[in-house]
Amino acid sequence: MTASQDINREAAEAQAFREQCRRQMARPISTRMKYGFCRVSRPVLDTPGTRIFPTTLAYREWCAANLPAYLGFQPASAE
Repeated sequence: MTASQDINREAAEAQAFREQCRRQMARPISTRMKYGFCRVSRPVLDTPGTRIFPTTLAYREWCAANLPAYLGFQPASAE
């Protein structure tokens, strides 16, 4: 792909995005609110109760032991 083709593709994508935004803004606010949020169940985090940790290290250890990896509370890899 040449540089000019790449620029044209990016301009077309930007224009399509702007048109999509205009269509969405034309919707009533109730519809935008209804479809504007993604509700995700967060196991353990959504259960009632208060958690207090004496240190950040204790909090991080608790997260690693109790929360699913897809929530993003796992320690970063050493890569």
